Amino acid sequence: MITEPRPPLLRRLPAGVWVGALWTALVAFRFLTREDELRHLLSYQGNLEDMPLTVTAVVTTLVAALLVRLPLAAVAVALAGGVFALGTVRVPETAPLQFLIADGVVGYCAATRSRRVSLSALALPLATLVGLFLHGVVNGYPVNPLAYTGLAATVLIAWLVGNTVHQSRAHTEALRGRAAEQAVTAERLRIARELHDMVAHNIGIIAIQAGMGSRVMDTQPAETRGALEAIEATSRETLAGLRRMLGALRQGEGEPAPLEAVPGLGELDRLVRRAAGAGVDVALTRRGAVRPLPPEVDLAAYRIVQEAVTNVVKHSGTRDCHVTVVYGPRELDLTVADRGTGAAAGTTGTTGTPGTGYGLAGMRERVALLHGEFGAGPRPGGGFLVAARLPLPDGAPEDAPVQAPVQAPVRASVQTPVEVGP
Repeated sequence: MITEPRPPLLRRLPAGVWVGALWTALVAFRFLTREDELRHLLSYQGNLEDMPLTVTAVVTTLVAALLVRLPLAAVAVALAGGVFALGTVRVPETAPLQFLIADGVVGYCAATRSRRVSLSALALPLATLVGLFLHGVVNGYPVNPLAYTGLAATVLIAWLVGNTVHQSRAHTEALRGRAAEQAVTAERLRIARELHDMVAHNIGIIAIQAGMGSRVMDTQPAETRGALEAIEATSRETLAGLRRMLGALRQGEGEPAPLEAVPGLGELDRLVRRAAGAGVDVALTRRGAVRPLPPEVDLAAYRIVQEAVTNVVKHSGTRDCHVTVVYGPRELDLTVADRGTGAAAGTTGTTGTPGTGYGLAGMRERVALLHGEFGAGPRPGGGFLVAARLPLPDGAPEDAPVQAPVQAPVRASVQTPVEVGP
């Protein structure tokens, strides 16, 4: 269970407490420095620091106390202070101040509350102004229409400013929510690609090994034993990969993620051996200066080759393919070619077997995320070709020495090199 830490004590105190403490300190200081202070604070002696100060202190303290929980009541308190100041006749100077406090509360309501609450807050001071104006006209008091119009204008301006802040905040929240949704979708797709590339390959190998073992169980016990050992090893590797992924997902819950290495092109030899165990000979050729790659490029390159070889194992109808890895100065070129029956680029595998296309779609997404180039489709002479070009960071030597082709231990011969390109 996740619990939010409590804020410090001083931050938990309401704003009304701080405002009241400020006025209390000010009044206490005045009591110490002036005689008969209580009489001054409760009556008007021609000084705005007397009774008008008391009205302002009471209004501001109550407004600060009610602002968060009862904003409409805070507007009403500020308006009541203004009406009281006007009613005393001899202290009309404080009435505009109280009204400006009401304007501030109206702006706050427009910025932080719903439209219904903000419109109600706007209506209160406007209705008060209309009522005061009509009361003055009916009773013959001197009224200044321009003064009332100016006060009404300040209310409208305060509401418009608050409403603009509210709309800006709502727009920002919408953008933040959309960005969060996109991040969740991208992470979900990344996990789906990892699961597909890891599980589909290994489960495909297991299925082929199980089928082979069941066919030769009675006639070739040694082959059956080898198939079972391959199934065990592949199953353990799949479980380890799933455990690593689940551990990474649980890291946000406070559990340490496992520190197992993420697969890369260094695992290609083992991938070739697993494919050989499933009955597909893979000729692996490396060209260029083999060097460490950025983790995201290394993982994407391995997953692309893994998925392409898996499609050959499951769908191509052939028993050999050629994987070429070319380390260029600024890019990494990958090709996986087979001489099977071929397929449209939108199918699941590299044959004519129709499917959902998750394999090729996942490879294309991986390449697109790295701003590379990807192509997949039937070869003119038969078979299927998957090609990808992944950009590499600058800094590799232009005249990198070309290494001799490295052959997988399961093949003694090498097919004709395939042109690298999308």
